[in-house]
Amino acid sequence: MGVGRFVYTPILPLMHAQAGLSAGAGANLATANYVGYLIGALAGTFLPRLVRSAAVLRLGMVALIGSLAAMPLTHSTGVWVLLRLGAGVFSALIFVITAGALLSHLRAHPAHLSGWAFGGVGGGIALSGLLVLALRTVGTWQSAWWASAALAAALTAAAWGLRPEPSPEPASAPAPEPPPGPAAAQAARAGASGDSGTPAAPGVRTHRWFSALFASYTLEGIGYIIAGTFLVAAIGQSSPGWIGSGAWVLVGLAAVPSSALWAWLGGRWSRPDLLLAALVVQAVGIALPALVGAVTAALVSAVLFGSTFIGVSTLALATGAHLRFPRAVALLTAGYSVGQIAGPLVVTPLLHHGYHQALLLASSVVLTAALAALVLRAGFPHHMPGAPNTPNTPAPGHAPVRAAAARPVERRAAGPAAEDVPSHREDHTV
Repeated sequence: MGVGRFVYTPILPLMHAQAGLSAGAGANLATANYVGYLIGALAGTFLPRLVRSAAVLRLGMVALIGSLAAMPLTHSTGVWVLLRLGAGVFSALIFVITAGALLSHLRAHPAHLSGWAFGGVGGGIALSGLLVLALRTVGTWQSAWWASAALAAALTAAAWGLRPEPSPEPASAPAPEPPPGPAAAQAARAGASGDSGTPAAPGVRTHRWFSALFASYTLEGIGYIIAGTFLVAAIGQSSPGWIGSGAWVLVGLAAVPSSALWAWLGGRWSRPDLLLAALVVQAVGIALPALVGAVTAALVSAVLFGSTFIGVSTLALATGAHLRFPRAVALLTAGYSVGQIAGPLVVTPLLHHGYHQALLLASSVVLTAALAALVLRAGFPHHMPGAPNTPNTPAPGHAPVRAAAARPVERRAAGPAAEDVPSHREDHTV
């Protein structure tokens, strides 16, 4: 999924130079992919049998390979739009099924394991970036797409035996209580209280904090996806061509441990504080290539962006689940997805002058998201009435070490990112 969804970013400059793709058309292809991702996520929501099917997983992986391999067979922008739309749908189904599998099969394993598994998205980003970097001087935009299809095929062979989440037990059989777990698995567990319609404890009104969180996460969807789509092209404007692809490799490498790292931090520090910090760091990282043309600035930007876009989703979704606002995770994911779709469209008028203005706008949007996170911090209810007591509870201002509504991934999905579709559990998938 990391290859199928994100390889477009390092290939985009090649398509501009060799295939005659305009900046506006490039933004449209990106938007089509994000629309497809939302469609795939909704399909998993309304057709829950899809996310328990090994056949759907395998079909999705094969279809994703086909969408990559078909890109060089045409010069029609309309066909490219359809292919990237399909790639988004298949990527979402793969991610949601994988998240459900992790929830089902890793319950008894160490808490960090799911976080590292979701680092596979970053691994796919890094591998696809390395491919494009290697092909820049000896290949073409067509060979880059075919090589990415071959890489996706190799990864599909490795993932062919993955067993999706099994069907739920009959209602008469009580479900065992799972131990605290990480990342996306925890999103589903937290969803049992925060996303299934169960309101917060009597006397606790969480609308104020949830509204600030929703605004922050939606704005993050807009800002993160602009950088996630155009970062390589923007770096290429003021640096040697190989620096852009090299920076994208660093984005992936930084994303590999980020889910596990931010989940671990979220169990020991206040999530609103961490969310604010992650957004500020990400805003700085996005703006750097536009403000400083040095190679070092481009590489630092890649590390800052890669290490935060999944972390923001991890923290935001966990915070929404902690607030126990009805359908919190679903609402947050919907806002984030709409932001991803809107991002490339918002900056299209700026692309006629290059990509630096787009990055500056993206950084400004993420800083606005940080301001919303600052509002979220004021009086945040770290200890919800009625929540089970946990050992080693930190001082006020810090989340419990083993909070029940712990750490989902995103997505990102931003990402991004990553992508940020939480895993399936029984009758609801976000």
